[in-house]
Amino acid sequence: MVRHPLTPEQIEAGRRLGVLLRRARAERELVEVARAAGISPETLRKIETGRLPTPGFGTVICLGEVLDLPLQELAATWRGSDLSLGLA
Repeated sequence: MVRHPLTPEQIEAGRRLGVLLRRARAERELVEVARAAGISPETLRKIETGRLPTPGFGTVICLGEVLDLPLQELAATWRGSDLSLGLA
């Protein structure tokens, strides 16, 4: 399967998602949150910094559960319609 390069819009969506997750994590340790979500700390670091702009659906769901972020909020952030972040 050939993977096409990400569009600028997809990269920006990943950046917005990373910002949301980092803000939700707040003072919690990155390692603690990553382990609770079943991912490596490096994966969470990459998502939060935008270096992994398209994480797997299961990863996003698990992070949302650990951080008490509803799927609707994650989706709105991805789409750029979450005005509470001031990013849309």
